[in-house]
Amino acid sequence: MSNKKNQKISSAELSIFCGQVALILEAGLPLYDGMETLAGADNNSENAEMFKKASQGVTETGSLYEALKNDDRWPEYMVEMVGIGERSGHLESIMRGLESYYAREDRIRSSVVSAVTYPILLAVLLAVIVLILLWRVLPVFRRVLEGMGVGLNESGAAMMHIGEVVGWIVMALVVVLIIAAIVIIILLQTKHREKVLKFLQNIFPPIVDLNNKLTASRISGVLSMMLSSGFPTDEALEMTEKVLPNPDAANKIKGIRKGLEEGKSFADAIAEADIFNELHVRMIKMGSATGREDQVLGKLSNLYEEEVEEDITRLVGIIEPTLVALLSIVIGAVLLAVILPMAGILSSL
Repeated sequence: MSNKKNQKISSAELSIFCGQVALILEAGLPLYDGMETLAGADNNSENAEMFKKASQGVTETGSLYEALKNDDRWPEYMVEMVGIGERSGHLESIMRGLESYYAREDRIRSSVVSAVTYPILLAVLLAVIVLILLWRVLPVFRRVLEGMGVGLNESGAAMMHIGEVVGWIVMALVVVLIIAAIVIIILLQTKHREKVLKFLQNIFPPIVDLNNKLTASRISGVLSMMLSSGFPTDEALEMTEKVLPNPDAANKIKGIRKGLEEGKSFADAIAEADIFNELHVRMIKMGSATGREDQVLGKLSNLYEEEVEEDITRLVGIIEPTLVALLSIVIGAVLLAVILPMAGILSSL
């Protein structure tokens, strides 16, 4: 294994890779031949070793799934989806779907980073301004007043003291928030990712809704593909359970399988699992009645994907101006608390 064993490939590169594999399959080229060409074309990439290893694995085993699962740098979701594609004979469409999935994930990540970076920079700037005011400006101002034989009145002194306290509190909060953000970012790259996400869901409820929609999209997408390929329902559910990173979602799939074992219909078992909303459950029941569950589930997968992207875009659009407004208010409050006493004294001279 390479000394870069823990290096993860970015969403943008995953999207490109999946698209290239899909192109190879669409062109009718042998996968091992196309993978060899693909690996050779990425010699200058920092992930070139990963691509070469995948190419060698395909040549040795004849299976892209076997080649990828032996390297833990590839995302588990992608690896399992490739396995489903090979088993169902829909690898080409799976790779196209993964191309879109990771392209969308990259866009979402970029939007979130863009929305969060500006307020963080503003917060750092706020801390610097407050530090200069507290450490340099106020002491100089006091010395000037003392040299002139002028002192602060009681209200001015109180207001300036409040300004100082607010300034130090703001600085402390900014430092704590920056440290917390760094810790969260680091933990998201480790095995504690799920715990961190659950914690974020508890303090930021909209994430729960987004996670539920993303889970519904994955479940409906995989089930649609498996059922349309002729796999038995129980086997399709078993494969779906394997590609879900969220233990809670996997438990819901187990609940559906248990419901089927108890003699319930597929639509009724899904309804009790509380994965889809009432309208979408009715759609599944109609699809089940007409023998078109796979088509209905496919439409639901696309629908949930669109909703997730729209919700994230809307949240990002709300978060950025809200943070900027809050920080601006804090900056204004600190400056007023410090400057107003100065203005009052100077006007009385």
